[in-house]
Amino acid sequence: MNSRELILGRVRRALADVPTDDTPYDQAVDRDYLREHGDRSVEETLELLAENLADYRAIVHRSTIDELPALLAGILSAHGSTSVVVPPGLPPQWLSATDTPRVEDSAVSTPYDLDEVHSVVTACALAIAETGTIVLDGGPDQGRRRITLVPDHHICVVRVPDQVVSSVPQALERLDPTRPLTWISGPSATSDIELDRVEGVHGPRTLEVVLVSDGGQSEGEVDPAG
Repeated sequence: MNSRELILGRVRRALADVPTDDTPYDQAVDRDYLREHGDRSVEETLELLAENLADYRAIVHRSTIDELPALLAGILSAHGSTSVVVPPGLPPQWLSATDTPRVEDSAVSTPYDLDEVHSVVTACALAIAETGTIVLDGGPDQGRRRITLVPDHHICVVRVPDQVVSSVPQALERLDPTRPLTWISGPSATSDIELDRVEGVHGPRTLEVVLVSDGGQSEGEVDPAG
């Protein structure tokens, strides 16, 4: 008997006395909780997202789609990046203003290979305003999960307002549970028993989020230090 058969056998024994007409699991729990906290406008939701991202020490930028190539080139230059991982489905025009050498998101890349790369640029599946969370689902414009975990600098582009929701319940309705979901709330960080914060332990030390709109005026950068 392998591990799978052993686990499924235990599940069957645990359910042996459950009536066949018992309430289905997805209906057994009352789910009348609040779907979001407060009644915010679209702009207020975007401001809350930017505020919470910055509170988690992410660096937040505002941009229009036309300004995005120059902004990304500037971010990579300011970071001193000499290489950048690019998912296969990332819109090519996003990095059209930079000559930073590209590294392909390849299945044969090892963690050691990716550790030599300075930055990664991705899109996202969506962003959650109330928690300041970016969610990736491994789509073509986001690439494999490991490319956002090993390089020390992650630039994530969020299309606003289409990819922004207020709350976690709203996010779960839009996400596909069969996808490899990665939930990111700020740069990787941990604290020891003395509460000394160490960044970059479990993922990128630096997270920069670009909130991109279709048009209008950009609003600069939100300083994570407030």
